[in-house]
Amino acid sequence: MITIIIPAHNEHDNLKILLPALNCSSLTCPMEIIVALSNENSDNCEEMDVDGNVRFIKSSKKGRAVQMNTAAANAKGNILVFLHADVRPPKSFLLDIRAALKEGYDAGFFSYRFDKKSLLLKMNASFTGQNGIFTGGGDQCLFIRKQIFFSLGKFDEKQVVMEDFEFFERMKINNVRYKIIRNDLIVSARKYNNNSYLRVNLSNLLLVVLFKFGYPAEKLKSLHGRLLRMPYHSNS
Repeated sequence: MITIIIPAHNEHDNLKILLPALNCSSLTCPMEIIVALSNENSDNCEEMDVDGNVRFIKSSKKGRAVQMNTAAANAKGNILVFLHADVRPPKSFLLDIRAALKEGYDAGFFSYRFDKKSLLLKMNASFTGQNGIFTGGGDQCLFIRKQIFFSLGKFDEKQVVMEDFEFFERMKINNVRYKIIRNDLIVSARKYNNNSYLRVNLSNLLLVVLFKFGYPAEKLKSLHGRLLRMPYHSNS
């Protein structure tokens, strides 16, 4: 069984689109959905009319890593899939995950493209189908066997930003076999809508480089907030 975990902070509009789409995918594979809400979530999305396989869990502490770990601890499935609320998976993504696991992989990610037509964004997205410096970001939808997720120590809850990259580093250190599935997710370009292409890419590069050199997580988060204009709701 697959458990899809969606960390969310005031993402009512995105969840209203995503949850029905995921339930259409459930026709091919048994699965459950856990929406892992931040402790400051205030959009009342828990009151949405959803199918019985959807659960809402509110975190007791702040941080996306805490949200995802809380949901993982409550998951019934033996496969965990971490999906952002503003990312739209392909219809076959549950079958793609099962196929990768049957091939002997213990984890994996997806390539993606943006929901905005742009040659520069298309160029960015083209790198997500292969290993590189940005592999392991949350937009790529990590899937992993639950037993391995917990054996690696879950997400580091002290890592208040870039918790996905930090976890991926531990995956590589422990030689977890993973596959990048080249079946594009659709990722929101809203960050680029409020910042220039150059600003976003330079910011991303700087954050990844500083992270790899051990820059403290709290300082990374502060720097991220100063570099980019992010008018939409975010808890990361």
